Amino acid sequence: MTTPGFRPTHVVPQHGMPAWEAPDPARPTVPLDPLLPVQLVERRGDWGHVLCANGWSAWVDGRFLVAVPKDPPLADAPLAHTADPRPLLARADETLARYRAAVEELAGGGLDGEAFQSRTRGLRIGVVVDGESVWLYDAQHGRWVYADGTRLSTYAAEDAPSAAAGNPGPTAPRATAGDPGHAPTQVVTPDGP
Repeated sequence: MTTPGFRPTHVVPQHGMPAWEAPDPARPTVPLDPLLPVQLVERRGDWGHVLCANGWSAWVDGRFLVAVPKDPPLADAPLAHTADPRPLLARADETLARYRAAVEELAGGGLDGEAFQSRTRGLRIGVVVDGESVWLYDAQHGRWVYADGTRLSTYAAEDAPSAAAGNPGPTAPRATAGDPGHAPTQVVTPDGP
């Protein structure tokens, strides 16, 4: 359920981030998922208090939040530069149906925990609906997209832009937990890493 008035101002960095119950390093809570849209509601020095679409809030290191445009991308661009959101909505629907079926089978005793984990491995969706606006996670291309009901455009992406024109991004399976599939993040200063 989306919190009334929720409007993302930032997204979580592409590798996720730790979170705390209060602006106190001694009170950790559940980390935030990569590219999760959040609303920054308060700042205290480097700390940022964020609100998620479902009403859950946490404190994070606000320096690492990725700011998004004040308004989502406009959908009045020519159709050649946008895409139809219906296939992505259908994939989200299919993924949720597969997850729901696995949950039903687990609850009915037809699956054990290991089989449930195997059946649901790789399933990943993200959906925020706010009136006529929707933010969808496109797991196939590793990006969040924004749609106004008719067309969609990229809102935030996990990977750097491709040099090839018209290339929507990688189609290889995404890395799983424990196998990041990339070099660790480095802090780069003017003097080097």
